[in-house]
Amino acid sequence: MLKINSLEKFLSIKLFIFALPSLVFLALFEWQAGIHWQWIVVSSFALLLFIIWSIAVIKFRVMRAFTRAGLHLDAIKQEDYNQFAKSSFPQGKVKAFHQQLNQLSEHLQHQKSSYDQHIFLVYQLIGQLDSPIMVFNQKQKLSFANDAFFVLFKQPWQMYRQSSPEHLGLSFDGSTWHYQRANNKWQVKHSQFIDNGEMHQLLVFIDIESALRDGQLQAWQQIIRVLSHEIRNSLAPVSSMAETLADKCLIERDKKVLEVITERCQHLQSFVDRYSTLSDKKELNRQNVSIKELCQSLSKLFINFPITFDFSVNFLWADLVLFEQVLINLIKNAKEAEATNLQINFSEHEQHFIIEMIDDGHGFANMDNLFVPLYSTKSDGQGIGLSFCRNIIEQHQGIIELHNNEEKGVTIMIILPLPVSKALPKKQKV
Repeated sequence: MLKINSLEKFLSIKLFIFALPSLVFLALFEWQAGIHWQWIVVSSFALLLFIIWSIAVIKFRVMRAFTRAGLHLDAIKQEDYNQFAKSSFPQGKVKAFHQQLNQLSEHLQHQKSSYDQHIFLVYQLIGQLDSPIMVFNQKQKLSFANDAFFVLFKQPWQMYRQSSPEHLGLSFDGSTWHYQRANNKWQVKHSQFIDNGEMHQLLVFIDIESALRDGQLQAWQQIIRVLSHEIRNSLAPVSSMAETLADKCLIERDKKVLEVITERCQHLQSFVDRYSTLSDKKELNRQNVSIKELCQSLSKLFINFPITFDFSVNFLWADLVLFEQVLINLIKNAKEAEATNLQINFSEHEQHFIIEMIDDGHGFANMDNLFVPLYSTKSDGQGIGLSFCRNIIEQHQGIIELHNNEEKGVTIMIILPLPVSKALPKKQKV
């Protein structure tokens, strides 16, 4: 039995078999009619040519229907759902088949539109997150990152588009990603997803230092609460008795001693009160702060200390009172570090405000304990200033970084987010 393994062969063989009886019937009819054999051969040959031509036409019409359907499927494969193949026949099964293909394209187009909307919303959400997030495509090239990328590299992620993980200081040991540029400050979580038929790597950076700092802060708060309670309970009666004795004392020398005790009790009470509110949550009154007016105010406070201001933006989104106090504390630090000049720059980069303070003082002796409460390298320091500054900046959803310059002095960088109305993400092409 002949094995037919294609539609083309099937049509050719079956149509020829069905047409062969008509050729035989014509030959017999002409022979019975007494027609000369030469005319029988000629007419049979002509009929054979007509049969072959008819088979070719039928095959062409049938195969054209499949060819058009194939082109439609190729368009679907390329995710082009707007290309529709016209049916070779206006009715019947072929027409119904093409209608089903068109319905499939419309369904896939609807699904793709929904998927694109979901992807857009996901990338919008990623853009709003405070944790740095990177996406690497199948070729291991950076294809997307959120605005928090700026925290890692101090530049927008578009500057590093198509960079390899190695160029960004990332390494993969087969199970875990590691970021080599931050002294183990960041822990990297990763997952995979498929987009446009390609496998992508999603990397989320978690600031474990911040988590550890929160734990340390809670411990400090507990210590401060206990110390505050015990000190207040002891100071209140001592201060009261000293005041009472001072009023009744007739000896001037003893009276002055009692007044000193009262004064020191009040000073210690004030000291404890300041520490007890060191990490309290503040009620932020954010507003558009005029940078020009802020600079003028700071200049009036530090008349004898040279400060150079440079700003390319006019307004800052912050709590005026608290943020001004942060700058005052930092300027005082520069002044106490015997700086002869302080440069303060205000700028806006992508979705962030950048405040950079550069002085030429003697810098920090111990960078590891800058923000530790109760710790100070100053002889009369109380270890409050920088802790207060970081507390206020972080309540603004910002970050503050300090480092000694190569030659001398300190550079302080404060990064604050733009107000939500200005920070709406734009659609990114991945």
